[in-house]
Amino acid sequence: MFQSLFSFNCHASRPFFSTRLSLLYSRLKTNIHCKFIEMATNSANSNLFRPAKFRLCNVSGYMTELLEIQAPNPTMHVLIIPGNPGIISFYKDFVESLYEQLSAKASITAVGHISHTSKDWEHGRLFSLEDQIKHKIDFITNELQNNNAPIILVGHSIGSHISIETFKRASCKVIYCIGLYPFLALNSKSAKQTAIRILAESPILCSLASSIVTLLGLIPSWCRFIVKNTFGNSWSPVAIDAACSHLVKYHTIRNVLFMAMTEFQKFSEAPDWDFLRAKPAQLAFLFGIDDHWGPLSLFEESPIQVPEEKDIGKDKKCGHCCDYVGYFVDLGQGYKISKQVPDVSLSIEKEGHDHAFCCTEAGSSWVAHHVAGLIKKHL
Repeated sequence: MFQSLFSFNCHASRPFFSTRLSLLYSRLKTNIHCKFIEMATNSANSNLFRPAKFRLCNVSGYMTELLEIQAPNPTMHVLIIPGNPGIISFYKDFVESLYEQLSAKASITAVGHISHTSKDWEHGRLFSLEDQIKHKIDFITNELQNNNAPIILVGHSIGSHISIETFKRASCKVIYCIGLYPFLALNSKSAKQTAIRILAESPILCSLASSIVTLLGLIPSWCRFIVKNTFGNSWSPVAIDAACSHLVKYHTIRNVLFMAMTEFQKFSEAPDWDFLRAKPAQLAFLFGIDDHWGPLSLFEESPIQVPEEKDIGKDKKCGHCCDYVGYFVDLGQGYKISKQVPDVSLSIEKEGHDHAFCCTEAGSSWVAHHVAGLIKKHL
């Protein structure tokens, strides 16, 4: 419309034929210019975006699935340690979004757990939480030994505990550790945790559950339909594909449940507060409001209530989705992490993403933005 008005005002006294030619030339030139800008914009975005590549890697004799993006000139290496199930395919959107958020300055690798794989490379052997921790340390020692870029660990759920243990035992290479929706201790109030613990501690129930899931995987169309219309009804296509390719394998489910059993056994012990107190500036945690694996009440000495969102908005300290964590910690002096490690970075997500954030594109994008912000602030 602007160009039409401009042509009318400037060329009203010219012959009709000349006016039409001028208008056509003007529009043609404008269209070419717009296409050029559009192509330049897409080219800029394509320079930042890189698809995560899948790779198999032998780590201390165990076939390991990796999902990675190698930056041209990395200033850091971000190592993502998944939760349980440790299936890296779930994290594809997160890996790609984090790479973009860090402006292609970091190489990013998501390293899967032993035998949480599409193929039974380990012939039915079961691996504990401690086995998976040693596996991640071996990966850093062997696979990243010639990498001069500093390592940043990003753990999700039980991966947060694995990251802390890896940080503790390979601290010479690690400079920062971020725990996302961390599973660091038992939640006796969670009915889901109780049910999973009963299942995981029974070899008979584990075998039965694994067999049922395996039968489901024999008919791929049924498997996809059931996954998509049950717990995967809000999942991304990437997450649904990951579930249908990995979670319907007998060896994977057996290892998921065996690892869960050893997690419950490990968390009968208290966290290593001494180590956390020694590294407060190198640690950060993101909690979810409604997360039974890492509830806000988990480390409290006395019950306290999370402020209502309408009440939070009245406080000057609030305004951003994570900014009211300071208010929460100040309000609840019994929040044990804040008491045991006063200077550690704690955030609370209230955007509506759940524990399995990596299964949705929105969750992956939001958490990637948060993690990138923490890394940029730390470095």
